[in-house]
Amino acid sequence: MPALNGRTATFPGINPGYNRIFRPNRLSIGLIVPLENYTSGPVPSMTRHLERARLAEKSGFSALWLRDVPFNVPSFGDAGQVFDPFVYLGFLAGQTERIALGVASMILPLRHPAHVAKAAASVDQLSGGRLILGIASGDRPDEYPALNETYENRGERFRDSVDYIRAMAQSAPEFENRYGQTDGQMDLLPKPAAGRIPMLITGGSQQTPKWGARHTDGLITYPRNIDDQANVVSAWRAGIANEPAASKPVMQSLYIDLLADPDAPARPIHLGFRAGIKSLTTYLKSLEKIGVNHVALNLRFNQADIEETILHLAEELLPEFPA
Repeated sequence: MPALNGRTATFPGINPGYNRIFRPNRLSIGLIVPLENYTSGPVPSMTRHLERARLAEKSGFSALWLRDVPFNVPSFGDAGQVFDPFVYLGFLAGQTERIALGVASMILPLRHPAHVAKAAASVDQLSGGRLILGIASGDRPDEYPALNETYENRGERFRDSVDYIRAMAQSAPEFENRYGQTDGQMDLLPKPAAGRIPMLITGGSQQTPKWGARHTDGLITYPRNIDDQANVVSAWRAGIANEPAASKPVMQSLYIDLLADPDAPARPIHLGFRAGIKSLTTYLKSLEKIGVNHVALNLRFNQADIEETILHLAEELLPEFPA
């Protein structure tokens, strides 16, 4: 299969976190928090969470990813990292130095965009420009009544939220939409470290592919077989309105259960697979070939010791995908 990344000469330079993990024709590896096995229920213990985050950075992983899970919804079955994502990002910003800090993804229709803009810019400043903001329209209908919001029009509110957040990165903007208005006489502070926050759309988020490609800075998607994922990458890049030599990155998540036997073949698990390091490396090389630029590994179902797995991945996998 030909590499779909071949036409990609550049990605836009936005902030240090984005610039580090997203490079044309290359794939980097991050980890999804919480860094622990929690298969017996939806709520992690968050045991040794700071030590493991620091170990991930020291070991050379390029990013840590959090999720926006306001409520522990039984049908969803995963409470994420439990802590509010922006509070936790601020904590991690003060406890790490280089690793990119991402959210995959912030549910924009459940938050006022002024609060998102201010919190995101604050984390970006405090981390030295390491924030990457995944954004989504949301897929847990149970949460919307709790916040007195309507699930059916979340796509419209998602678009308006993106517009609002972009506007607030400007100096004293004059702006108006459903979320409010500013008259150009006041300003929302702080501003993003590099002038704007990189925002990556998750899936379709109730938008057309062209809208996502034109209005956001990258795509977050889910695992698929290689041929189907190649079609997703190709469609994404085809919708980008830019010079032929420019493009925008694609990343995906992947649950793994890393086995001690390096030759163990891949066996499917929820949104990922159980395998030895050789099968995992081969799969990631295939993703790199079709144009995926970053993979965020989720260790929720990993049966081996988490610290040992992080070190094993760092020793055997990261040299193949340097950040």
